[in-house]
Amino acid sequence: MIDKIQGAGQANQGALAAQGRKKENGNGAFGAMLREQLAPGTRGAQPVNFSKHALERAEERGIELTPTLMERLSSSVEKAQEKGATNILAFDDSRAFIINIPYGRVITTMSQEEMKENIFTNIDGAVLL
Repeated sequence: MIDKIQGAGQANQGALAAQGRKKENGNGAFGAMLREQLAPGTRGAQPVNFSKHALERAEERGIELTPTLMERLSSSVEKAQEKGATNILAFDDSRAFIINIPYGRVITTMSQEEMKENIFTNIDGAVLL
Protein backbone atom coordinates (compact mmCIF):
# COMPACT_ATOMS: atom_id res chain seq x y z
CA MET A 1 0.00 0.00 0.00
CA ILE A 2 2.85 2.35 0.74
CA ASP A 3 4.20 1.68 -2.74
CA LYS A 4 0.95 2.86 -4.31
CA ILE A 5 0.98 6.14 -2.39
CA GLN A 6 4.61 6.78 -3.27
CA GLY A 7 3.86 5.91 -6.88
CA ALA A 8 1.04 8.47 -6.99
CA GLY A 9 3.34 11.08 -5.48
CA GLN A 10 5.99 10.33 -8.06
CA ALA A 11 3.43 10.78 -10.83
CA ASN A 12 2.51 14.20 -9.41
CA GLN A 13 6.18 15.11 -9.16
CA GLY A 14 6.59 14.20 -12.80
CA ALA A 15 3.65 16.45 -13.75
CA LEU A 16 5.06 19.29 -11.66
CA ALA A 17 8.48 18.86 -13.25
CA ALA A 18 6.87 19.01 -16.71
CA GLN A 19 5.08 22.23 -15.72
CA GLY A 20 8.37 23.68 -14.48
CA ARG A 21 10.06 22.84 -17.78
CA LYS A 22 7.16 24.45 -19.61
CA LYS A 23 7.61 27.65 -17.59
CA GLU A 24 11.39 27.57 -18.00
CA ASN A 25 11.05 27.21 -21.76
CA GLY A 26 8.80 30.27 -21.84
CA ASN A 27 5.91 28.37 -23.43
CA GLY A 28 2.42 29.65 -22.87
CA ALA A 29 0.72 32.99 -23.43
CA PHE A 30 2.91 34.99 -21.07
CA GLY A 31 6.12 33.61 -22.53
CA ALA A 32 4.94 34.37 -26.06
CA MET A 33 4.06 37.97 -25.14
CA LEU A 34 7.39 38.44 -23.38
CA ARG A 35 9.37 37.11 -26.34
CA GLU A 36 7.39 39.37 -28.69
CA GLN A 37 8.12 42.44 -26.57
CA LEU A 38 11.81 41.65 -26.21
CA ALA A 39 12.48 40.70 -29.82
CA PRO A 40 14.34 43.46 -31.69
CA GLY A 41 12.42 45.03 -34.53
CA THR A 42 9.05 43.59 -33.56
CA ARG A 43 7.86 46.49 -31.48
CA GLY A 44 6.65 49.68 -33.05
CA ALA A 45 8.73 52.76 -32.44
CA GLN A 46 8.13 54.03 -28.95
CA PRO A 47 7.06 57.65 -28.85
CA VAL A 48 9.66 60.11 -27.64
CA ASN A 49 8.56 62.46 -24.88
CA PHE A 50 9.80 66.00 -24.43
CA SER A 51 10.51 67.53 -21.05
CA LYS A 52 8.88 70.88 -20.34
CA HIS A 53 12.33 72.47 -20.69
CA ALA A 54 12.91 70.83 -24.10
CA LEU A 55 9.51 71.95 -25.40
CA GLU A 56 10.21 75.52 -24.30
CA ARG A 57 13.66 75.47 -25.93
CA ALA A 58 12.30 74.03 -29.18
CA GLU A 59 9.69 76.79 -29.34
CA GLU A 60 12.22 79.52 -28.48
CA ARG A 61 14.67 78.23 -31.09
CA GLY A 62 12.16 77.71 -33.86
CA ILE A 63 12.60 73.94 -33.99
CA GLU A 64 9.48 72.42 -35.53
CA LEU A 65 8.52 69.02 -34.13
CA THR A 66 7.22 67.37 -37.29
CA PRO A 67 6.01 63.75 -37.50
CA THR A 68 9.11 62.93 -39.60
CA LEU A 69 11.41 64.35 -36.92
CA MET A 70 9.55 62.48 -34.17
CA GLU A 71 9.93 59.24 -36.14
CA ARG A 72 13.67 59.84 -36.53
CA LEU A 73 14.06 60.57 -32.83
CA SER A 74 12.15 57.39 -31.94
CA SER A 75 14.39 55.40 -34.26
CA SER A 76 17.45 56.98 -32.60
CA VAL A 77 16.18 55.93 -29.18
CA GLU A 78 15.67 52.34 -30.35
CA LYS A 79 19.17 52.16 -31.84
CA ALA A 80 20.69 53.60 -28.67
CA GLN A 81 18.75 51.09 -26.51
CA GLU A 82 20.14 48.23 -28.59
CA LYS A 83 23.67 49.50 -27.95
CA GLY A 84 23.09 50.08 -24.23
CA ALA A 85 23.43 53.88 -24.27
CA THR A 86 21.76 55.91 -21.56
CA ASN A 87 22.13 59.53 -22.76
CA ILE A 88 22.67 60.43 -26.40
CA LEU A 89 23.12 63.39 -28.66
CA ALA A 90 20.87 63.04 -31.71
CA PHE A 91 21.71 65.66 -34.31
CA ASP A 92 21.68 66.78 -37.91
CA ASP A 93 23.05 69.84 -39.66
CA SER A 94 20.60 72.30 -38.10
CA ARG A 95 19.53 70.99 -34.69
CA ALA A 96 20.53 68.77 -31.79
CA PHE A 97 18.65 66.87 -29.10
CA ILE A 98 19.95 65.45 -25.84
CA ILE A 99 17.86 62.34 -25.07
CA ASN A 100 17.68 60.22 -21.92
CA ILE A 101 17.24 56.72 -23.34
CA PRO A 102 15.73 54.78 -20.38
CA TYR A 103 12.85 57.27 -20.22
CA GLY A 104 12.73 58.08 -23.95
CA ARG A 105 12.74 61.75 -22.99
CA VAL A 106 14.29 64.67 -24.84
CA ILE A 107 16.06 66.75 -22.20
CA THR A 108 16.94 69.78 -24.33
CA THR A 109 17.16 70.99 -27.90
CA MET A 110 19.63 73.28 -29.64
CA SER A 111 19.79 75.12 -32.92
CA GLN A 112 22.79 75.11 -35.27
CA GLU A 113 24.16 78.37 -33.81
CA GLU A 114 24.06 77.03 -30.26
CA MET A 115 25.75 73.78 -31.25
CA LYS A 116 28.84 75.71 -32.39
CA GLU A 117 29.40 77.16 -28.93
CA ASN A 118 28.63 74.10 -26.79
CA ILE A 119 30.53 71.17 -25.41
CA PHE A 120 28.32 68.13 -24.93
CA THR A 121 28.95 66.27 -21.70
CA ASN A 122 27.33 63.35 -19.89
CA ILE A 123 26.45 61.53 -23.10
CA ASP A 124 27.52 58.03 -24.00
CA GLY A 125 26.42 57.97 -27.59
CA ALA A 126 25.62 60.06 -30.64
CA VAL A 127 23.18 59.40 -33.46
CA LEU A 128 23.10 61.28 -36.75
CA LEU A 129 19.48 62.00 -37.70
